[in-house]
Amino acid sequence: MTKKNISSAEREELFTTLKTRFEKYKNRHKGLDWAAVQTKLEAASPAKLWSLYAMEGTGGEPDVVGYDKKAGEYIFFDCAAESPKGRRSYCFDHEALEKRKEHKPENSAVNAAADMGITLLTETEYRELQQLGAFDLKTSSWIQTPEAVRKHGGALFCDRRYDHVFTYHNGAESYYAARGFRGSLRV
Repeated sequence: MTKKNISSAEREELFTTLKTRFEKYKNRHKGLDWAAVQTKLEAASPAKLWSLYAMEGTGGEPDVVGYDKKAGEYIFFDCAAESPKGRRSYCFDHEALEKRKEHKPENSAVNAAADMGITLLTETEYRELQQLGAFDLKTSSWIQTPEAVRKHGGALFCDRRYDHVFTYHNGAESYYAARGFRGSLRV
């Protein structure tokens, strides 16, 4: 996906998918109304819609998880049961990707998120997501990493095991078939 625009047919397909998911998972956005979300989406920039479409296209299953009254923005998180399938086997960031001499992954989580116009979830956001359901029971997801950890070569990731959310560390250059990343987007 290189263009930052979607066709009118893709837009309608996206809106239908998002509305269906919104209605199916009402617990994720208590007190919010789809009509207001759709109005906001219809007024959104083509780049924001493209980002949502990219989230969907890589298996993220984006859904509304909140509304920032001060900013006037709806908050979307990737809500797929497992870390998005189209975003796995990535190391953490560009620096880590460049350091790998052999068996380089296709991309890094930070690069891919930036290309999609989204941001990796923070640890706080990841834990908020886990309040809405049980996610990453078989996979794990890279999260934003403090510079103090990153400067030592590490990066953070989370998952849910034994009905608890865990935060771990790994070398930023590492990548696994079961580790991807989850993103957020404000519209």
